Amino acid sequence: MRYKRFFPLNSLRLQLLVRSLLVILSLLILIGLFQYVFMKQFIYTNKIRSIEDQIHLIPDDVWMHDIETSQNVKKSRPMVYFPGVNITFINQKITFLRLAKDPHHSYFPRLSASTYKQVMKNINQPENTMSTVKKIDGHQEQVIVLKPIVFDGEIQGVIQINTPTESLRDLLIRQMMIFLMLSLTAMTIAFFVFSSFLKRTLIPLFTTTKKVEHINAGSLHDRLPVNQGQIEMDRLSLSINEMLERLEKAFKAETEAKEQMRRFVADASHELRTPLTSIHGFLEVLLRGASSNPEQLNGALKSMYEESKRLRKLIQDLLLLAQLDQLPRFQKECCFVDELILDMKPQLMLLAGNRNVLFNFPSRLPSEINKDQFKQVILNLFSNAVQHTNPNTGVIQVIGKTNEKELSLTIQDNGHGIPQEHLPHLFERFYKADASRSRAYGGAGLGLAISASIIELHGGKIRVESKLNAGTAFEIVLPLT
Repeated sequence: MRYKRFFPLNSLRLQLLVRSLLVILSLLILIGLFQYVFMKQFIYTNKIRSIEDQIHLIPDDVWMHDIETSQNVKKSRPMVYFPGVNITFINQKITFLRLAKDPHHSYFPRLSASTYKQVMKNINQPENTMSTVKKIDGHQEQVIVLKPIVFDGEIQGVIQINTPTESLRDLLIRQMMIFLMLSLTAMTIAFFVFSSFLKRTLIPLFTTTKKVEHINAGSLHDRLPVNQGQIEMDRLSLSINEMLERLEKAFKAETEAKEQMRRFVADASHELRTPLTSIHGFLEVLLRGASSNPEQLNGALKSMYEESKRLRKLIQDLLLLAQLDQLPRFQKECCFVDELILDMKPQLMLLAGNRNVLFNFPSRLPSEINKDQFKQVILNLFSNAVQHTNPNTGVIQVIGKTNEKELSLTIQDNGHGIPQEHLPHLFERFYKADASRSRAYGGAGLGLAISASIIELHGGKIRVESKLNAGTAFEIVLPLT
């Protein structure tokens, strides 16, 4: 249970540790195999060369003397003796004569006649010995060295020296056991050392994981550390922080949108209910008998007509706001704003009545706009100016000017002004700074909200300045073409 707690089977730390140790183990096994092959080759080759060197140190006449002595004496007492080996003479008739034998391993192999004859033919070569390692007739594996013997210019036979490879194998096994013990020791040390290093290396990952869990619990304002000393983890933390920023903004926007939608539905319901209630009341009056009175009937019908117009205007504004909320792509065209407003001059003068209207365009106002939507903004702002100025002494100015990057269009009046506490809320939907005046003119508090949305979709902005008893100025700022 403790092992599973500190090293869960699906943990990254354990997987990295196990896979790293497996890589090290595979490398050690590969090194061990190469070491076994090369060491075996080295030991066997070294043994063969040692025997060959000893054979070459003894002249052929000494070998012949030893052979003749062994043939004439029943009990072999050779002059030439190598410890731990068996020495045999094979003449040209392939007859075997034992010259010396190892008391512990007296077996001597018998090779094929063709092999011995092949050695006898190689007397003229510089290295006229032949060596091999063989296991014959199920006996123990032997190292065999053959050397031809020449006396008085004639080939006499072949000297065969053989020794078992048991001691060589024992030496090889001891070396491999030493390598195995060193490998196991290295693996054990690597396990503890690498586990400690791996734990320290994964500290940034553990820190990030705990921080993400804390954030997931509801702390979206928290952020991950981005200077943990590991480029990959710092990049990951930075990416997660950017994602959290967007999520937090999205959640705030969603919360605000839900609150705005709640207020919008409540305000829209109230605004729609008011004209419907009026129409319903007039219908009740008519049904109770007022329809028989021409004056009451005519008054009721006019009132219902005005309320229906107001209701239709409100529904049209709501539909337009819904379309603007979907961020439509306007079909814009390059034109001069001053020319557009001057084309609207007859309509604006009709709305102004007896008020004095001044147009001031010292320079051209080029911009890329949607003419129909922009006209609606001008009409909304101009209508507000008309509603808030005196019918006889009111003055409304339409002023245009430009700078290097943008144009400014201001609609200014000399009306009673707007209190400062209302200015931040003027472009909110259904907001009315003067409810009684809006009601008298049939407004629902959507005109300025629609105007602000249209200007924002044009890449511009709309501002307002006002002083009580001095007037109000709405300024539209648009980029120049």
